[in-house]
Amino acid sequence: MNFDARQTRNDSHGWKLLIAAALAAGAVNASAAAGQSPTAARQPPAGIERLAWLHGCWSLTTAQREVEEYWMAPKGTSMLGIGRTTRGGVLADYEMTLIRQTEDRLVFEAHPANQPMAFFHSIDVSPSRIVFENPKHDFPQRIGYERKGNTLLAWIEGTENGKARRVEFPYLRTSCGPV
Repeated sequence: MNFDARQTRNDSHGWKLLIAAALAAGAVNASAAAGQSPTAARQPPAGIERLAWLHGCWSLTTAQREVEEYWMAPKGTSMLGIGRTTRGGVLADYEMTLIRQTEDRLVFEAHPANQPMAFFHSIDVSPSRIVFENPKHDFPQRIGYERKGNTLLAWIEGTENGKARRVEFPYLRTSCGPV
């Protein structure tokens, strides 16, 4: 028998293609059987899962202050967050936050230190950005987050004393520290 290594490689490549095609056809048939279109399996996550990109630890350090924000992973139709600001190594401010999924949108629930809680409803949700709004709130009226790689731009904006105001927090991803 004459053994041709090139022919064996080509036959092997052909079998791999045939197996890949069969697997792909099976996935399409499984989606169809489940009542989904073949592209449904590739749809972006729904609900709170859309904000998985926010999960983790973020910090901003300047000569005057350090601002930290930590977001737990989405779970149970919610994400929990906590933030703190220190100045000279002393706690200056803190806030506990909750983003929860409702029937038709996401709701940001802010619990700032020494202030009443406030609710903001999502008005813009994309794969790397979210904006919440409460036009009746004193300041801010909008809260936003946008992720680009290892950076997270958070901001608050609105009108205060009749003037437009925006405060930005350009965070960097950081270690969450020891557990």
